[in-house]
This record gives sequence, structure tokens and C-alpha cells, in this order.
Amino acid sequence: MPAALLLDLLRHQRYGVEYQPIIELASGQAIGHEALARFYTADGQPLAPKPIFDALHASPLSLYQVEYDMKRLQLAYAPAGPLFVNLDPDAYGVTVGEAEDPLLELLGSHPDLVVEIIENSDVSDAHLSQLLAQAFTARGVRLALDDIGAPNSMVSLDVMMTVDWFKFDRSWLARARDVKGRAALRHLIGFAHECSCRVILEGIEREEDLALARTLEVDCVQGFLYRRQFKSVSLAARPAWQAF
Repeated sequence: MPAALLLDLLRHQRYGVEYQPIIELASGQAIGHEALARFYTADGQPLAPKPIFDALHASPLSLYQVEYDMKRLQLAYAPAGPLFVNLDPDAYGVTVGEAEDPLLELLGSHPDLVVEIIENSDVSDAHLSQLLAQAFTARGVRLALDDIGAPNSMVSLDVMMTVDWFKFDRSWLARARDVKGRAALRHLIGFAHECSCRVILEGIEREEDLALARTLEVDCVQGFLYRRQFKSVSLAARPAWQAF
């Protein structure tokens, strides 16, 4: 990620948000939305979010500021109903243990929020995930464990036993066609349901994926099969000083 592009992005807050519906299989209706971060160049072209967040990890305070600004945006334009927002433990780690935490205060004020904890591949991230889970649980905020089973990810059992939602990564759609992969997924789904948690399978793009989700007895699905219901907001052309 070129430094000049990243600096322009941050200085002018060329941010946006995409709301993707979370579809309940039993009813076929959206029971909430996930808010996903979007970024743009000066001429309005979309940028892939992952390289930007990867670059921001080198500057924890910048990562925290972007997360805070993005969450303000996501809350400001959210559709009615439950809102799912993901939160990187590394951003939360900037203020962990301090008397004031603006990000925690901001998210804790929303009446119908689910914070998705992103599990990374480092032991210190797992520890931060546990602290994050404890902090939001203490405020009565519901939690989801995001991207379960994604490549290069790890899962903290302590966090898994704290959350209200299990979100399974799209990679399970391929794994579930293998005998061992399907067995692992069925056991994890069974564990979630036994703990009174609900399950979301991500990456649903085709009717075949939807049929597999029904066979696996997940509660909800999410993916590009429902792209006509996506809602987007872009502040790319808005002056940086203008409030959300």
C-alpha cells in the first residue's frame, strides 16, 4: 500500500460502508445486517479493505482512529434492526486497561449491536480477544466469533464459549464436501446449538450453497446470493471536516 495513497485516504476520510443482510433460513427474511468497511481513491474508485487494514497494523493509533471513524459511520447509516460490526482485537488493544475507551463507549451505546470478534493467527491476539469479549459482555453487548475456520486463523476456546453467534468462514463450503470436513463442521454447529448460540454460514453465492446450508442446519446465511439487498453509503467525495 503506497504511503501517499494511505495518507490521502486517512486525511480526507474517503470511507464508506456496505450493509449486507443476514438471512434467516427458516423465514427467508433478513434478521439483521453486517456493516463492512469500504475505502476509495480520490477519484472514487474502490480499494480492497484488507491491504489497508494490513498497513494500518504498523501504526496502532492510526488503526484505532480508522476503526473509530468507521464505526461512527456504520452506526450513523445503519438500517433498522440488529447490526453486526467486526472489530480487530489489535485496535481494541490500543486502549485496553485505560480508564477511558472511546470505541467501547461508542459501540456500547447501540441498543441492538453484535460485535464480531476477528480471530487472528497470533497468541497475543487470542489474549486481546478474550479481554475484548469480557469488556463487551460486561456492557451487555452481544458477541459473534467471525471467520471460524478461515485460513491462517486460530480460535480461542475461552472466546468461543463467550459468544452468542458463530460465523463460519466461506471456506467451509468446500470443506463440507469432504467427509472429514463435513463431520468437523457438523460437530461445531452442534456445539454452538447446544450452547444456545446461533450459526451463520458466510459466502453463499449459489443455490447449491444455500441447499448445503439447509442440510447442515445452520440458522442464517450471508453472501452475494443476496447482493440485490446490499446497501452502500460512500463519503468519498465529502469534505473531511463534515460530520457523519
